[in-house]
Amino acid sequence: MGKQQMQDTAQTSQLWSSVRRWFRSDHVDESVADDRVDWVRCVPFILLHVACLAAFWVGVSPIAVAVAIFLYLVRMFAITAFFHRYFSHRTFRTSRFAQFLFAVLGSSAVQRGPLWWAAHHRHHHRESDLEPDLHSPRQRGFLWSHMLWFLTPEGFRTDRKLVKDLSRYPELVWLDRYDLVAPVALAALTYGAGVACSWLWPQLGTSGPQMFVWGFLISTVVLYHATYTINSLAHLWGHRRFPTKDDSRNNWFLAILTLGEGWHNNHHHYAHSARQGFYWWQIDPTYWGLVVMERLGIIRDLKPVPEHVKQEGLSQP
Repeated sequence: MGKQQMQDTAQTSQLWSSVRRWFRSDHVDESVADDRVDWVRCVPFILLHVACLAAFWVGVSPIAVAVAIFLYLVRMFAITAFFHRYFSHRTFRTSRFAQFLFAVLGSSAVQRGPLWWAAHHRHHHRESDLEPDLHSPRQRGFLWSHMLWFLTPEGFRTDRKLVKDLSRYPELVWLDRYDLVAPVALAALTYGAGVACSWLWPQLGTSGPQMFVWGFLISTVVLYHATYTINSLAHLWGHRRFPTKDDSRNNWFLAILTLGEGWHNNHHHYAHSARQGFYWWQIDPTYWGLVVMERLGIIRDLKPVPEHVKQEGLSQP
């Protein structure tokens, strides 16, 4: 093989490696330092934000905005109730079917798969705001904790040792490996729904491109940054009811945005409860939804907040 052929082969291999890491969450380019942003890997993430500008071309309609809000709320619930409170902390029990269904729904939020999400969150609780914590604003600042951390090779990897309980489910392992399947399916569904509406109910004033832009792109990007605030702002802005060893804070505004995740100091003080708004005045829509699901028999064994923990919080200034 000649020198030129070898160079062409190397370039082709490098290109294929770049493409593979867009579709395989377990494929990492070893040529990129663990703690540096892999700019090739994050091209789709950047394009997703830029593509939201297409709203100026496709226009807006009440139905498109309603779908965007609906998909924001449904996917936020899947992230907060299942990716966080179930997969990461096991604060209730459910059937294998419901487990997979909500894993798919959570994956459609384009925040990787359930094993990756749970592994990194468990690591965060173990090392919260210490040097090994990958998304601590104390260690590397706001922007890094908000989103840059997961754009690195170290952030891409899933530490299977931290999720051995979840790794025994082959369907979850597959979903985690091919974490783009659910988002692509949802994107196609929103586009198809827009096309169907334009044919069947033209008075709604929507279209395939419009429904895709609002229902998938804009809804997903807003969902991204609302979720990310818990890693960043919830360690910088708010009230500390409990004297935890980290910088976690309670923030009512973030709780509204994230369906109850803003009671972050509560959660870091006692992470074993399905409820993060410990008191009646701390709004926690995710918990309310879980209570309804328990009464319907979809989930069971919701772990409560112990009374002594509540009393401890009330005794704080």
